[in-house]
Amino acid sequence: MLARALRRTAIARASALDGRRSIAAAGARASFEDLTASADPEQLEFMQEMVIQVDEQDNVLGPMTKKDSHFHDGVLHRAFSVFLFNSKNELLIQKRAAEKITFPSYWANTCCSHPLFRPEELEDGLGVKRAAIRKLDHELGIPTSSFQVDELKYVTTVLYKVRMHSLAVHIRPDGAASDPNWTEYEVDHILLARGDVSMDINPNEVEQVEFVRREQLDALLADKSRLLSPWFRLIATHLLPAWWDNLDAMLQRDSSERQIHNYCGRSPTN
Repeated sequence: MLARALRRTAIARASALDGRRSIAAAGARASFEDLTASADPEQLEFMQEMVIQVDEQDNVLGPMTKKDSHFHDGVLHRAFSVFLFNSKNELLIQKRAAEKITFPSYWANTCCSHPLFRPEELEDGLGVKRAAIRKLDHELGIPTSSFQVDELKYVTTVLYKVRMHSLAVHIRPDGAASDPNWTEYEVDHILLARGDVSMDINPNEVEQVEFVRREQLDALLADKSRLLSPWFRLIATHLLPAWWDNLDAMLQRDSSERQIHNYCGRSPTN
């Protein structure tokens, strides 16, 4: 795992970050070509994946590229967020790789991504779980055999719209403007799972992982030295504490609740 991580080059990472910072600092919209001129080739290729465009009730409208669903104002699409706990009930969190085009170097939950517009990932109830198993393997090297679909428990769905902030927001006292070029606008299916798993992290996706105890959650949310993704902060502030306090019960079965919690227009902390 460490050997793979060490193969990343600091020069390429710094170049990509500097390019994003300079564009974001200008506070203006840029073309996709300008924004991605120094982007990691593998991450740039992923922007052509076909995700699932939906309405606010999570009805499928059709396919859309990952690029178009996140660029500028974004277009509403389906997503998932996995919260994986070990046998000690510690939550696995990840620091996204600096190579990521959206929210590079931000801490987030175990795995957050998108089902793709393909039959096996469009199927109601099962598609997001199949996508989650695929991405746990891709990002964290958790073998696909580690979980069956019924071992990922659906909890609820969250709707949110957040802009990507430049890293300077968290570094400069005066604060920089939100980056107007990237938006997360998602109907996010929340999945819980528990298991002691092997990992071989993909350094193009994940920089670092860490297990967090329940009593450390408030300190994590208050830690100014960490960049937390807005969807993780939102879920960890409003929903995660109650789930974590009742984890055994939450993992017994899929929730029958199909309500979509709409957090559009709300701060992740309010």
